Amino acid sequence: MTMDYAQARDTMVEQQIRPWDVLDQRVLDVLAELPREDFAPEPYRALAYSDIEIPLGHGERMLKPVVTGRILQSLAPAAGDDVLEIGTGSGYLSACLGRLARDVVSLERHADLAEAARARLGAHGIGNVAVETADAFAWDTERRFDAICVTAAVDRVPSRFLGWLRPGGRMFVVHGRAPAMEAVLVHMVGDDVNAARTESLFETDLGYLAGAAPAPEFQL
Repeated sequence: MTMDYAQARDTMVEQQIRPWDVLDQRVLDVLAELPREDFAPEPYRALAYSDIEIPLGHGERMLKPVVTGRILQSLAPAAGDDVLEIGTGSGYLSACLGRLARDVVSLERHADLAEAARARLGAHGIGNVAVETADAFAWDTERRFDAICVTAAVDRVPSRFLGWLRPGGRMFVVHGRAPAMEAVLVHMVGDDVNAARTESLFETDLGYLAGAAPAPEFQL
């Protein structure tokens, strides 16, 4: 029996994403149109619209659809925005950002995941997303972005990430320690990273970004 992915996509939007207060029509339209199954690894295509994280290899996972929806709505990428994504993964969120923003740079540590994401983006004609094979803690740029999306958790928000935002820019990031991590939107006020304002969004639980996990606690 062949799975009806279009029906599954509609069900995902109406029964998972919209009930979790994702009501931005631009976001809902992108999620309803983009074939999520094409970004899931072949063994997991049939689970692409389930309310679960999907393994990608290297300990990375494809975010749940509801979390993807909340990220996109919180960041609210405008048609003229330049976006930095830290953690490409499958390339699905990258593709959504590409449909909503002007230009996207996405960083992925693992060369095989980066290559697969590039192929998927190319297959869908999304030419405004550049996937770079890089570790965010070793990478740097003079460029500044309107929005930054961090797709894995951090113990503490790295100030180096904030330094890549334009004045007035915003960054989505999940920080804290399991099981009560907090998703926040950090707003740059002027160009002083110490003056950034943090807006609490929702609680969730994600795996840590490489290099951003808490230091192991010494126990007797």
